[in-house]
Amino acid sequence: MKRPSLPALPLNRQKIAEILRPADAGQQARQKRRVMRSFLSTVRRAAGAIPFTRDLAASYYCAIDPNTPLASRGILLAALAYFVMPADLVPDLMPLIGFTDDAAVLMAAITAVRANIQPEHYDRARALLDSEADKADA
Repeated sequence: MKRPSLPALPLNRQKIAEILRPADAGQQARQKRRVMRSFLSTVRRAAGAIPFTRDLAASYYCAIDPNTPLASRGILLAALAYFVMPADLVPDLMPLIGFTDDAAVLMAAITAVRANIQPEHYDRARALLDSEADKADA
């Protein structure tokens, strides 16, 4: 019996570049509000599906840090806004592949701005994830 193959990932480099293109100030403000409103619930839902959750949370703290260069904040906010969008190219509810498009976009963004993600962003990410783990255990 032939195994069904997974669908091809719908994102190519050009599409990822379009998603990560820093927006104008107004759109960045909207992206930041969307990210801040939805980030925690989306991270809780995705924690088991994304192996780099700590990098994801550190990216969030980097994106909202006013000391992060504007271009890097724009790239991260664009990626995080895509991550928290309820409708994206591959629905997040699909087993195994639902977060693959989000992961591709997020890893591209993290790679592009890695030098701006500081140890304190990782410290805050660790504290957040530890707090979430404590809530899950309670």
